Amino acid sequence: MAGMSGKRLQKELAKIQGPLPPGITLVSATDLQKWEMDIQVPDNPLYPPTETYRLRFNFSKNYPIEAPEVTFLHRSDLTPPLRVPMHPHIYSNGIICLDLLDSAGWSPVHNVESVCISIQSMLASNTKGERPPGDAEFVRSNRSRPRDINFLFHDPSV
Repeated sequence: MAGMSGKRLQKELAKIQGPLPPGITLVSATDLQKWEMDIQVPDNPLYPPTETYRLRFNFSKNYPIEAPEVTFLHRSDLTPPLRVPMHPHIYSNGIICLDLLDSAGWSPVHNVESVCISIQSMLASNTKGERPPGDAEFVRSNRSRPRDINFLFHDPSV
């Protein structure tokens, strides 16, 4: 990946290879298109402190003008398995409904670390151990990439 996107991602990668906020870890960044980050959620009984959740970041050539595509990974073949956290804004297939990841809510001042912090904070403040309404139907019928889904952001209580 060349140009502005590549330079920005190289700079971000150099930064996140150093100290990160507690509960956020770089897992892999083998190229400048796909990265994986682990997050843990402190101080919320809905999420065991030993549970780790993996995020996959997919970057387009228009990053940072365009938000990365960020999803939770689910892998039952690993030990321990990777699970998608229960949250009213996270579908069981790992798609996250978060205005920050939408074109209207994204700003180039955000970066991988700030996205991880926002998602970690969203989980830390969660009080409902449930999936979004219509999760099963959405997961069964959705064929769109996360960036192409037009979510309605209407639930500030979660």
